[in-house]
Amino acid sequence: MKNILLVDDERWVRTALKWTINKLNLPIHVDHECQNGLEALDWIKQNNVDLVITDIRMPIMDGLTFIKQVRDLDLNVDIIVISVHDEFQFVQDAMRKGVTDYLLKPIDDEDLKKCLGNWLKKGMEIQIDSRNVEESFPLSTIDKVLQYIQETPLGEINLKEAAKKVHVNPSYLSQLFKQQVKRNFVDYLTELRMEEAKKILKTSTLRISEIAERLGYSDIAYFSNTFKRMTSFSPSEFRKVKDE
Repeated sequence: MKNILLVDDERWVRTALKWTINKLNLPIHVDHECQNGLEALDWIKQNNVDLVITDIRMPIMDGLTFIKQVRDLDLNVDIIVISVHDEFQFVQDAMRKGVTDYLLKPIDDEDLKKCLGNWLKKGMEIQIDSRNVEESFPLSTIDKVLQYIQETPLGEINLKEAAKKVHVNPSYLSQLFKQQVKRNFVDYLTELRMEEAKKILKTSTLRISEIAERLGYSDIAYFSNTFKRMTSFSPSEFRKVKDE
């Protein structure tokens, strides 16, 4: 069963989508609903989901910003966007950010069924490819990935580029990395970034925003919250304690 997150500021749209998805009798479950991108981003950082269906125009944080933030986190999640006919330029932008597909409002039941069916089919093909690769792919793959991580600036590392280096799809690499290293790729990278952040805070006067950017975080608040979660100090508190 695949899990879906619905993101739309209009409650009736979310309700209609959920009702239609349940009616389609596909191996899909609507796990959660959010009314804007910021709420969805907070939720997805703490929960696993296979697919996000998100509107483009929303208050607080729009769909395009939300998509960029999700991609910055290197989360292994597919995204389908919802738009109206006069927003095609936004759809193009979303597709460049790695969106799987799009749906036009008002959403037709058949279009939704076809869209979700294609997504499920693509997922099955990836799983089959991954199993075939796993039977013959040498375990030295992870050594190559670890070497890539060691040789690349931390702010430039992401799962997609790592997968390109070893010629596999990101989904397969994510699974293999967890099997061999016993940690998720994102968690492993986050630990390295936080260790580097501590070194920079101790040895430089760079602003917190500059450190965050250097380590690949476009959201300073997210960087600071992650640092505090892993060290019990905010970046500014850590720097102050170091100087005492």
